[in-house]
Amino acid sequence: MHPSSIVDPAARIADDVVIGPFCTIGPNVEIGAGTTLQSHIVVTGHTVIGERNKIYAFAAIGIDPQDKKYRNEPTRLVIGNDNVIREHCTLSTGTIQDHSLTQIGDGNLLMANVHIAHDCVVGDGTIIANNVGLAGHVHVGNDAIIGGQSGVHQFVRIGRGAMLSGGSMVRQDIIPYGMYQGYPAAPFGINVEGMKRHAYTHTAIRAARQAYRLIFRDGNTIAEAVTAINALADSIDDEQAKKVCALMRDFIESSPRGIAR
Repeated sequence: MHPSSIVDPAARIADDVVIGPFCTIGPNVEIGAGTTLQSHIVVTGHTVIGERNKIYAFAAIGIDPQDKKYRNEPTRLVIGNDNVIREHCTLSTGTIQDHSLTQIGDGNLLMANVHIAHDCVVGDGTIIANNVGLAGHVHVGNDAIIGGQSGVHQFVRIGRGAMLSGGSMVRQDIIPYGMYQGYPAAPFGINVEGMKRHAYTHTAIRAARQAYRLIFRDGNTIAEAVTAINALADSIDDEQAKKVCALMRDFIESSPRGIAR
């Protein structure tokens, strides 16, 4: 620990954590083994940071929610393992209006100036590029990619493996494996390259493309698309393809804000 940093004696810090100059660590903070804080970082609130994370200069971690309803309740921020959190990122704790928890999974890359608002849930293996803002209660699925300068409205869900082009504005849910762009964001296909990188079978990728057509291109209502995707899944022997169909079906069927079109 650099002598210029201030660490509350009540904080629970693993022995090999590296804390650079001019950092401030609050009393209700826990930081796991192998994590590095570069410099000028504030970690406050009821915050748990896992192992082998790397946090860059001027990040603010576990700060109060930017929500006028917040009344200093002891809500939490939990960050998993192997994340990279770049310069000037801001990550808020949750609110009692949701589950009192903001959660970041494992292996994520949050580029500079990313804001993760209260009650967001970010999965594993995501890439959230520079200057992205996630409003409150946003859920981001595993392996999603959000392009720089994009904004995501409150309560929106971004599905597993989705890819959002830079400068997009998201007002409704983004389907798993979908590619979206624009203001407001609209779909333009399936993230085939992303699926290949994660070792999806050719049959699973083809199933995703067929489900995409059923949702967006064939004039179906959501209920009709659900029925058609069920029939598609029944016609396929590949188990991974069946899982892709089930994920897309369940996602559109349970969408509280509707699917971005």
